[in-house]
Amino acid sequence: MPHTSEQWRREHADVYFLDPGQPDELRRHLASLGFLQAGEQIRRVARAGEGNMNCTVRVTTSRRSFIAKQARPWVEKYPQFAAPWDRALRELEFYGLAATQPSVARALPALLGSDPGSRLLLLEDLGEGTDYTDSYRGAGFAAEAIGILADFLGELHGRFHKCDARRGLANHEMRALNSQHVFFIPLQTDNGLDLDSISPGLQEAKERLCEDSDYVSEVHALAEIYLSDGDHLLHGDFFPGSMLRTSNGPRIIDPEFAFFGRPEFDPGVFVAHLLLGRQPADSIQQLLTSYRRPPGFEDSLMVRFVGVEIMRRLIGYAQLPLGADGPARCRLLELSRKLVLAPSVQAILQHRHEP
Repeated sequence: MPHTSEQWRREHADVYFLDPGQPDELRRHLASLGFLQAGEQIRRVARAGEGNMNCTVRVTTSRRSFIAKQARPWVEKYPQFAAPWDRALRELEFYGLAATQPSVARALPALLGSDPGSRLLLLEDLGEGTDYTDSYRGAGFAAEAIGILADFLGELHGRFHKCDARRGLANHEMRALNSQHVFFIPLQTDNGLDLDSISPGLQEAKERLCEDSDYVSEVHALAEIYLSDGDHLLHGDFFPGSMLRTSNGPRIIDPEFAFFGRPEFDPGVFVAHLLLGRQPADSIQQLLTSYRRPPGFEDSLMVRFVGVEIMRRLIGYAQLPLGADGPARCRLLELSRKLVLAPSVQAILQHRHEP
C-alpha cells in the first residue's frame, strides 16, 4: 500500500495526483475534464481546512473559486493508516442522491464535477468560514443552527427510506474501518495511546471501564448494529468538524462515511459531541425535540450510541481539542458507562458540566 506521492506516481501513473504545489498540473487535468471555462486561469491553490481523511484544496481562478478533494488509499493526516480509496465514490453517490431532494441538498455544498478514476471531487466553495470545532472550547451553537441541523437529519433519514440506492451505498469498507476506531481499538488494553499524556488520570479511568465486561460486551454488540445494513441514509460522521459556518447557517460537508443503516447513529454522535463540548442541556433538548424521528426509531439505541461516541473520543485515537480537564473527562467516561448500560435521555439532559 503506497503512502507517499512518489510511490503513488510510480504505481498509478495513469491516475492524476492532486498536489497543491503543482497548480499547472491541476489546470491541465481540469482542462482535460472540460471543467475549466474558456480562458479561465488558476490563480491560487491552497489547503482548505484541517481535514484528516483527504487532500482538500481551495482553487481560486480568474473567474471563481471551488474545492478540489481527492481520496487516497490512506488517511491524509496519518498516512500510516490505510483507508478505502473508493470512499470518494461513495461520497459521489451520496451527493447524487442528495441532489434529488432539495430539502437535503440545500444544506450541502453543490457537486460541480468529478473524476471518478482519480477519486477527485469538485465542490462548491462555501467560503472561508470555520467549522464548529470551537464548540469544544467555549463557543456555542445558536438555536437557529441547532434547528437547521435537526431539520437536515430529519430530511436525510426520511427522504431516502428504503430507496433502491441503499444496496449500492452500503459503504462496507468505510464502516469496517470506522467500527475499529469507534467500538474496538479504544477498549484495547494496549492500543499504543498514552492517555495520561493527554490528561492525567485518564488511563486509570479507561482501565476501570475496560474491566467492566458488561460494558465492553454491549459496546461490541453495538458494533454489530452499526455494521448491519439498514433502510435509512446516514451522513455517518455528523459532528462539529463536518459542519461549516456560513452566512446562510451551518452547511454539512464530508459525507464519505455515508451509508444506509440505523438512523439512531447520526443524532447519537451529534449529542455526544454536544456533551463533549459542554453545550447547555437546552441545546440538546432542542435537537432532540426538533429532529423528526423516522418510524421505528429507538431512543434507547440512540442513547447507547451517545455513550460509545463519548468513550471513543476520550480514550481512542480520534482525539478532540477539548477544554475539559482530567476530572471532567473521567466524569464523561462514567456517563458513557451509564448511557451504554442503562440508556436514558434524562441522564443526558441531567448531566452537569462542573467548572
